[in-house]
Amino acid sequence: MLRTGVAEAEPSGRQLSDGDLLDELLATANSARAFQEFRQSQRKECFNLLRWLQLLLPLVQELRESAPPLSDDAYHRLALLGRAFQAARRLLRCCHDGSKIYLTLESEAVMGRFRAVYEKINTALDGMPYADLGVSDEVKEQVELINTQLKRSKKRTDTQDMELAMDLMVILQSQEHDGNNADRPILERLAKRLELQSLADLRAETMAIKKLINSSERADSTSQMVDLLQRLKAIAGVDEKNILGEVSIPKYLEKCPSLVIPNDFLCPISLEIMTDPVIIATGRTYERRSIQKWLDAGQKTCPKTQQPLAHLSLAPNYALKNLIMQWCDKNKVEIQLIGESPPPEPPEDPKVVIPSLVKDLSSPHLDVQRKAVKKIRTLSKENPENRLLVTDSGGIPALIGLLPYPDKKIQENTVTSLLNLSIDEGNKLLIAKGGAIPFIIEVLRNGSVEGQENSAAALFSLSMVDENKVAIGALGGIAPLVDLLQNGTIRGKKDASTAIFNLMLNNPNKLRAIEAGILPALLKLLDDNKAAMVDEALSIFLLLASHSTCRAEVGTDHFVDMLVRIIKDGTPKNKECALSVLLELGLANNALMAHALCSGLHDHLADVAKNGTSRAQRKANSLIQLARKCS
Repeated sequence: MLRTGVAEAEPSGRQLSDGDLLDELLATANSARAFQEFRQSQRKECFNLLRWLQLLLPLVQELRESAPPLSDDAYHRLALLGRAFQAARRLLRCCHDGSKIYLTLESEAVMGRFRAVYEKINTALDGMPYADLGVSDEVKEQVELINTQLKRSKKRTDTQDMELAMDLMVILQSQEHDGNNADRPILERLAKRLELQSLADLRAETMAIKKLINSSERADSTSQMVDLLQRLKAIAGVDEKNILGEVSIPKYLEKCPSLVIPNDFLCPISLEIMTDPVIIATGRTYERRSIQKWLDAGQKTCPKTQQPLAHLSLAPNYALKNLIMQWCDKNKVEIQLIGESPPPEPPEDPKVVIPSLVKDLSSPHLDVQRKAVKKIRTLSKENPENRLLVTDSGGIPALIGLLPYPDKKIQENTVTSLLNLSIDEGNKLLIAKGGAIPFIIEVLRNGSVEGQENSAAALFSLSMVDENKVAIGALGGIAPLVDLLQNGTIRGKKDASTAIFNLMLNNPNKLRAIEAGILPALLKLLDDNKAAMVDEALSIFLLLASHSTCRAEVGTDHFVDMLVRIIKDGTPKNKECALSVLLELGLANNALMAHALCSGLHDHLADVAKNGTSRAQRKANSLIQLARKCS
């Protein structure tokens, strides 16, 4: 075709030339592939995404080398692929340097982001005009295979493994209490799994959470993340004052959660809005207090760039300060300026206060005792040094002596203080051998609502020691826990479920739970949408199903029907638990398996085996094999 002398315009909707589009595709894919280290929670999925990006590169490279003219359809498909690559890069960066706690707590949301990336790639590749592009058959076959694999992947909904999920559940429940029923061994195990044990890891996590708080991606679980981070720092023995700094949600973000702060307004050290920005020798701007601490510690480099500082002078950045003040005024953000608040009062010395408080526990005056135990409850919360001082001062026997008091508030504060002290491994046996368990069980039966909840939490904490599992069961602790599971508040039910689960790792306690009427309580939870405790109930059912005598009580046609319904309509995690229980029952009772098959189980198994989580798929395939044997 003859061309006229008039220059042709770019086709409608094209922002880049063909060559620039392909260059951008290559650059985006290569920058995404630069991330090679990922957080534990999504590591497997990240490597899968990297592998698919690597396999898609030959398509882009071949097009870049042959440089065919792109039709509107081809250009549109490749532009969509470019947006998918950009989304993949953002996601891989998040999994590379984002908060480990966020990635764990929000694992389902993060998996949703992976599925969204796969969806974008599928949309781009479906209908790709290979004939117009002239790509080789080998590349075409490879891309089509990848597209098929991605379609399967985007339907998968992997979840955390059961141990990590259980640890998180226990710890998050404990954060709802004034006390802390998350035992140190659980926190230590979680710290190890999340790789948050060293000072460097904790510093990186602190900065990641601060960035998250100030970003547009803030999660609903932000306050839980901050609390969990502080606990992990505490068990690592980190002095936060000069090393990591406190992490909290600023008041201006509590008032306006959707507010996004310009990055230039945040100090690179504290990641908080600057009130007194100053410029250092490298031209970077920092909050005066933060950079002064850096310099006072003997550092002579720029924290951001690590460049040596030619001098240590700090020049006020008035222009930026004015911009920050204008922005704060416009957005009604109140920030505390330097010098506004009075100096804090000197803190009490626990080494002096705690022995005196322990002495007051034995005072003949009820009011003195009441004030002392309330103060000990506060001081023993999440502070290892204070707990050690209470123990060394004879606090455990003195507290146990208060448990029989008829005053419900004293009971509540006392049992919560013992709950806090039981966090330390050595105190679990001291509390039990001191005779506390019968009194804690009595508070569980007849105490205030909060007293009952924290008594259940205390029994869970003490039951981490096998010797105490036996004692709690023998002393009658199972029945009131079952009663709390059936009739307590939502928090009470959750505390009771974790305590019962742990106690039932001792076989005689499984029989005691059956005698106490746990089956109606558990069946009620399976239908209680408000409690949202299906997984907890099924976990206990699984323990009961592993005991031959209890299995006969659990294995009814009605219960099997409920399991089939959950396998059909439950969440991915519900299905995992229900499949595990049904497999345990079916292996011991062919009649129950036959009943499940008559209830339509087989069709649901095929669906889970294809689309379920990896653990659910394994259980479903085992049940399919069992069904064939039954047939």
